[in-house]
Amino acid sequence: MSYALNEVEATAKRAARGAGYDWGLAEEAAKATRWLCAQGLDGAAVLARLLEAGFAAELEAHVPQGIEGDWLADAPLCPLATGAALSDCAARLRDMPMAIGPVAQPAMILPFAATAARQLGACVTVAGEGFQAVTDGAALHCEGTLPDAAARLTIGAAGSLTNPNPGRTRAEPAETAWAALDRFAHKTYAPATEESRLLGAGAGLSDND
Repeated sequence: MSYALNEVEATAKRAARGAGYDWGLAEEAAKATRWLCAQGLDGAAVLARLLEAGFAAELEAHVPQGIEGDWLADAPLCPLATGAALSDCAARLRDMPMAIGPVAQPAMILPFAATAARQLGACVTVAGEGFQAVTDGAALHCEGTLPDAAARLTIGAAGSLTNPNPGRTRAEPAETAWAALDRFAHKTYAPATEESRLLGAGAGLSDND
């Protein structure tokens, strides 16, 4: 099935919140997932795999421990929290590339690299073993295969966008990925109470005589 990008964004936001991220990072996840889908990538599958990793439960173990120098860690970095930090530190990329890693679902870094590119007014390149992606903020060109994990990414204000991916106005996520997002999203719904069940029953329970 195909879904409007607005629906993808709304579902992704609730799914990220249901997985334990705060509303701020859930919103970042939603925008990032939508951006990936608009570039022709299965952003829903990327987000689903990330949420299933369960980083939100111990997020402090999966974020950069400082913003100086390269962002290298022992545990896999969460691309949502790391990407948000990258957006905040975009000006650093003017001077020299930075390395981060290891990173789970490195495809999820790309939307934040796009944000950095818009801030800098220049292309940003993200390179890892077996792939390289270039974005000008609006479009993306990716060579190679984006892995589920990257030991190290190099990100810098460099490259040019000569053959961008065709843009998409609808998403066609894998059914299993969409189902996974739905499961996480349902965790944000309040359980039914006796009062809500009675209200839902409508006038059939009312005595108007």
